[in-house]
Amino acid sequence: MDTPFSTLIRTASHAQHTEAETSTFMSDLLGGALGVDAYARYTEQLWFVYRALEDAAERLADDPVAGPFIRPELLRVPELERDLAHLRGADWRETVSALPATRVYADRVAHCAASWPGGYVAHHYTRYLGDLSGGQIIRDKAERTWGFARKGDGVRFYVFEGVGNPAAFKRSYRELLDGIGVDELEKQRVVAECKRAFALNTDVFRALGEEFRPAA
Repeated sequence: MDTPFSTLIRTASHAQHTEAETSTFMSDLLGGALGVDAYARYTEQLWFVYRALEDAAERLADDPVAGPFIRPELLRVPELERDLAHLRGADWRETVSALPATRVYADRVAHCAASWPGGYVAHHYTRYLGDLSGGQIIRDKAERTWGFARKGDGVRFYVFEGVGNPAAFKRSYRELLDGIGVDELEKQRVVAECKRAFALNTDVFRALGEEFRPAA
């Protein structure tokens, strides 16, 4: 009962988190077995998910549950769009497409954003804290594998210029989770949605893994 909510949500979703980050697609991508086109396709999918997250940010800014988590220094859509212009060319909007699994994921985020602030927080947590942590590994690998400029176009999604001290920022974010203004039953619902978010992300990785396979 005395366990901080940030600890509870992290430990309860650990298995789903591990499954997502150790997916075959991500292992192949980070291991250099896939080409830059696979990385670009993954970036496309992120754009759809983050649009669902961030299209609701302004509307939720004053919400007592979700509002404290809306931080402008986290916003990723503008950076994703710069990356996609670099990866796919100036007309990238004409060719970008969401995988069916991505559409399901983005639709769930949009649903929570529209009707359930606690659920929105679950998706916000799973995405942004992951970007600040494991996302840096992806950035480093992408720079070294495909020659992107350090923290430049192609990997800007992973660069949080407004977050001067990521460790301190993550501590403050966890403090927000610990003080979230919901009761114990709602906290359990948020934890369950966090698990669902990781599962939806894993489904996207699985679909990408079917589309991109390492060369024999």
